[in-house]
Amino acid sequence: MAVASRLAVARVVAPEGGAGGRRKGRPGFAVVAVPTAGRKGSKRGGAVAASPPTEEAAQMTEPLTKDDLVAYLVSGCKPKENWRIGTEHEKFGFDIETLRPITYDQISGILNGLSERFEWDKIMEENHVIGLKQGKQNISLEPGGQFELSGAPLETLHQTCAEVNSHLYQVKAVGEEMGVGFLGIGFQPKWALSDIPIMPKGRYEIMRNYMPKVGSLGLDMMFRTCTVQVNLDFSSEKDMIDKFRVGLALQPIATAIFANSPFKEGKPNGFLSLRSHIWTDTDNNRSGMLPFVFDDSFGFEQYVDYALDVPMYFVYRNKQYIDCTGMSFRDFMVGKLPQVPGELPTLNDWENHLTTIFPEVRLKRYIEMRGADGGPWRRLCALPAFWVGLLYDEESLQSILDMTADWTNAEREMLRRKVPVTGLKTPFRDGYVRDLAEDVLKLAKSGLERRGYKEVGFLREVDEVVRTGVTPAEKLLNLYETKWQRSVDPVFQELLY
Repeated sequence: MAVASRLAVARVVAPEGGAGGRRKGRPGFAVVAVPTAGRKGSKRGGAVAASPPTEEAAQMTEPLTKDDLVAYLVSGCKPKENWRIGTEHEKFGFDIETLRPITYDQISGILNGLSERFEWDKIMEENHVIGLKQGKQNISLEPGGQFELSGAPLETLHQTCAEVNSHLYQVKAVGEEMGVGFLGIGFQPKWALSDIPIMPKGRYEIMRNYMPKVGSLGLDMMFRTCTVQVNLDFSSEKDMIDKFRVGLALQPIATAIFANSPFKEGKPNGFLSLRSHIWTDTDNNRSGMLPFVFDDSFGFEQYVDYALDVPMYFVYRNKQYIDCTGMSFRDFMVGKLPQVPGELPTLNDWENHLTTIFPEVRLKRYIEMRGADGGPWRRLCALPAFWVGLLYDEESLQSILDMTADWTNAEREMLRRKVPVTGLKTPFRDGYVRDLAEDVLKLAKSGLERRGYKEVGFLREVDEVVRTGVTPAEKLLNLYETKWQRSVDPVFQELLY
């Protein structure tokens, strides 16, 4: 898989990051630096000479092979001392007086305000500001204007929580002056799909047209959900496989503990995590529990085979999105995309394609845990603590592997589908998901203690949830029926950042 001699790759800055939006060259890849309007020597709040996804300024010297795509994932392996923690979290902006979703004009005002006051560089698409960049942090917009922070890759949970607090302080400082608040919840509690503004991003227009063809809930996913995600490293193919399997097995447990989306259009929706349920009928070609990960043959190559057959959304050329929906990356590899006839993909096309795959755990050059609802700031610190305690400690990781080794695909799928409805009260074997959560939380705490950074306190926020079996969503539903007198409006104050 010697890639360096075969590729000439030039990169530009991109906001769509994971674990800190890593875009640095890795061993085995030839990377040609492209000057960008960075922070050094530029006025504060400058514009980044960048395009929304990654794009290459040089053509491939030879066609990509499957080995190159595998090597791209392998290049994410790193020794344990270099492992980092990346978090991504989304939140809903709303007008404090009317509670209505904020418009793109309001959003651009906030982005410009953050840029001017806190020295973020703007990311532009055509004449629209669609994101911000500062060091290894990015702020991007989801399709319905949800604000997302993609954090930098950080060493400890203390740093991660400090990053979250700093971001929320900045957003609040700028938003309050404009009469805008931000809400930490997993699904838009009050407004209909038709009330949600559409962001001026080309990739989202392609997705908006495509989603209704492949599932009934894709537009809800795009416009009315918010999630929290944790991005973690691996040291080897075996380590990646172990973490992938544990992540998939336990994703429903995390969904239950962090369930926080019980309302839709002003009333209870029948779910504790409607956000999680929505993924069961968004686009099953690119989402779900990936049973093949538990096959003996699973590894980097098998994930590449899966991704090659996931239908594409777009190719990005000359700062334009070209609609390639329904075509496969395999077609692209042999120059058979009708939209760009004869053209062959670059590694950046592969990188972009991997961002359009949405399973419960996702593999890039790091591994992403994707099963939690958006929530208030303490939970934004608790989720990475949960996963770091389990996956970054060998003893805890092995304990979970042993605990879940005989779970069947049918059982994992059952948990995936029932937990959004019944949360920690979901029956499993001779007990309940709450029993699993108690065992898992103990292992997460032990793993954090062995790390030696005094991080166990970050799990305090979920201690009570697991101890009582009452999810955040059930607390909101109780408030709705009692103190709030069957109105969802108070949730905008209850979960205001």
